[in-house]
Amino acid sequence: MKTRVMLNKLSKRFPKRYAKMNHDRVGLMAGKLKEDVHTILLCLDFDEEVYPLALEMKPDLILTHHPFIFGTKGYVLSHDLKKKELYDKVVANGLTIYSMHTNFDTGRGGMNDALTSALGLRNVYAPEKDICMRIGELENEMEVEEFARFAKKQFKVEYSLLINKGKSHVKKVGIIGGGGSRSWKIAKDEGCDIYISGDVPHHVRRDITTSNYNYLDMPHEIEKIFMPTMKKLLLEMDNSLEITIIDHEKLPKVI
Repeated sequence: MKTRVMLNKLSKRFPKRYAKMNHDRVGLMAGKLKEDVHTILLCLDFDEEVYPLALEMKPDLILTHHPFIFGTKGYVLSHDLKKKELYDKVVANGLTIYSMHTNFDTGRGGMNDALTSALGLRNVYAPEKDICMRIGELENEMEVEEFARFAKKQFKVEYSLLINKGKSHVKKVGIIGGGGSRSWKIAKDEGCDIYISGDVPHHVRRDITTSNYNYLDMPHEIEKIFMPTMKKLLLEMDNSLEITIIDHEKLPKVI
């Protein structure tokens, strides 16, 4: 498949204008796009743990969720010597890295749609105040702690952190995968019984608590759903593509 044809198809569903942050640099991160793509490596982050396998595989394209270079390229490579060293090795060995971050989170059929599907939510929509967020309803109402255990199981993680200061039962759910905790007020205003995201800072957590609301803090790694979701989308474009998923990120140990 022609590389640019594949990327153009992806960009129609997940346009760069959907990227939520000014410094969220999406698209080509390192290397040069090959004319044709046959082999693709998918990972949440490209880092030193993935590099040896990528060097062995020599895929036509490495497609990541989190940007390999997060911010202005010149600034990052001049201030992060470890990143610069890895970047230089990637380029020298003819590897190509392309990233789709918050544009993938926001677009139809992307990250947050995949997460709502994992929870079995119905009547899903994106609120006007944050089109990255997804809101939907459970088929059956659950007690809040029961729902937290259910979500943990569906997202295949070992732990989560629950603030259960709101309603005792959950029907309507809001979610942004990753670090979207500051959007909790939008979910609350939309009538959600609980809001799910991750990376919640202390003072945001306190605001949620004193506002008598339910919040479920999930590890950022629930975004691993990027890999099977993207694989499915790519194979729908061309079922002859050879796609390898690298799921190398482990949660910290709970002591």
